[in-house]
Amino acid sequence: MSDVVAAAPATRIPVRGQGLAADAAFPVHRVYCVGRNFADHAREMGAAVPTSTADRGRPTFFLKPTDALDTGEAVPYPPGTTDLHHEVELVVALGRDAPAGVLAVEDAQALVYGYAVGLDLTRRDLQAQAKAKGLPWDTGKSFDHAAPISAIVPAADVGELGARALSLEVNGELRQRGTLDDLVWNVPEILHELSQLYALRAGDLIYMGTPAGVAALQPGDRYRAVLEGVAELHGHITPPRL
Repeated sequence: MSDVVAAAPATRIPVRGQGLAADAAFPVHRVYCVGRNFADHAREMGAAVPTSTADRGRPTFFLKPTDALDTGEAVPYPPGTTDLHHEVELVVALGRDAPAGVLAVEDAQALVYGYAVGLDLTRRDLQAQAKAKGLPWDTGKSFDHAAPISAIVPAADVGELGARALSLEVNGELRQRGTLDDLVWNVPEILHELSQLYALRAGDLIYMGTPAGVAALQPGDRYRAVLEGVAELHGHITPPRL
């Protein structure tokens, strides 16, 4: 079989860790995202907030295209919106395929290769319009440069995530801060839930959800996202590309 157009190159994310080559990279398979995984963010978005583990229901998932990932510092303001929002997130990178069937929670951590910090950029006005009409909100979440991400750090270099802080500063002002022990569903639980819907593969990334404080970004804004003791992401928003 011969291609009739040139195949796009696979998306690769830099990996930084002990003993790794300077050009080490993580080839991406899929990008999963978790919605409303911090109770304070669910509350600020007007969603129901679980009061106990038994009351959590099921997590909300959506996907972004792999070519929405962006490892550069210059992120163009996207077309079609006047209300671009930041959402800082823990990103989990899988280094092994899940076995067939539903992945047990106690087996899930073994799939994790490493961690990064990322932004789930959102065209909030388009998302809100779609929600109001009961329509899918893909256009609000999936667009070019919609998923800035830091280099990935191997889990072996990180150890336990524990209650590490996740934060975002814009123009030197703290906008978002939460700790990972406040996740509604932790990493193994999310992998278990995803395995009931998808075949998880090495190369998958999972954006784990954002704490409260989401707000607008404007051209010229500079941001600094931090996963405490693990990774940082720096960048700025450039004017729209005409």
